[in-house]
Amino acid sequence: MDRETTRSGATLQDVAREAGVSLATASRVLNGSTRTVNDKYRRLVVDAAARLDYSPNLSAQATARGMTTTVALLVADIADPYFSSIADGVVSEADREGLIVQIAATGPEPARELELVRTLRGQRPRVMILAASRHSTHAAPALSDELASFEANGGRVAIVGGNELPFRTLPVDNAAGADALARALATLGYRRFAMIAGDEGLTTSDDRLRGFAAGLEGSGLTLDSERVVRSDFTRDGGYEGMRRLVEAGLDDIELVFAANDVMAVGALAALRDAGFEPGRDLAIAGFDDIPTVRDVTPALTTVRIPLDEVGRRALRLALDDFEPATTAAVPTAVVLRGSTPAISALTPRPPSGP
Repeated sequence: MDRETTRSGATLQDVAREAGVSLATASRVLNGSTRTVNDKYRRLVVDAAARLDYSPNLSAQATARGMTTTVALLVADIADPYFSSIADGVVSEADREGLIVQIAATGPEPARELELVRTLRGQRPRVMILAASRHSTHAAPALSDELASFEANGGRVAIVGGNELPFRTLPVDNAAGADALARALATLGYRRFAMIAGDEGLTTSDDRLRGFAAGLEGSGLTLDSERVVRSDFTRDGGYEGMRRLVEAGLDDIELVFAANDVMAVGALAALRDAGFEPGRDLAIAGFDDIPTVRDVTPALTTVRIPLDEVGRRALRLALDDFEPATTAAVPTAVVLRGSTPAISALTPRPPSGP
């Protein structure tokens, strides 16, 4: 029988009793079993563990030291080149420190991130890096409490990107990068824009939308709110967003800005499927400069983030006792490529209306 006791004094049996499930079910949920547990019972166990401040202690050695030699990296989607590039930087820096990186994917749901932090806390990693995009509707107090408990027991936390939580944070200059992109595109002669953004409340997307609109305003131009479509922050989301723009009519659009590169890749495909040629009939730009966009046709104009450096700096931030207020934002740079030629190279299409 498992009588494992945590620092809070709660045992696995206490959690099982609180949740109204068997000890075996509680163990499968909290101790990383590969056996599937019904979502209803899994939620009962996770909530009971939170109420009791239970965190499974998976290693006696880790208990003695208060930590292991692992780095827990949380990303939204490991298949997304943005996150895999950051992960590569974390792994490279971890190798220098003799640490091992464990990667977990949160998916699009903020609640999943909180659940993973609770689970990983019990595995006593030395560092926890949260690199998934933040959401303004996220249950910040609960996540903050979990991370504070983790640090209280000797762990270190670093958060990548926009963040309202009181932990070491590595900001990325998303708004400034989008502002610079808008100004560069205006210099090329573009005057009529649309944007494919992520869901409202997704901090990264909202910052890029805000920066792009500000850059256009600074150039004497505007981004019509009716020409901002929101979709999933994925390749398929970009495809769907472009499909909706095509259906609404492209006559008054010269350039579409997608809030990230994978969305832009989807938008390119949707445009071709609709019978248009990107870079000739319509210009497209993205953000991030993932390796893929240098090889698509036409090569994608974007805003470069040094993603490998982001991963390295995030781990260094966690290990080196930097204060968030002194952490400089990761710089960005506009990269103009064939998907946004000078406006004279596009097929002329007069604006709609009288």
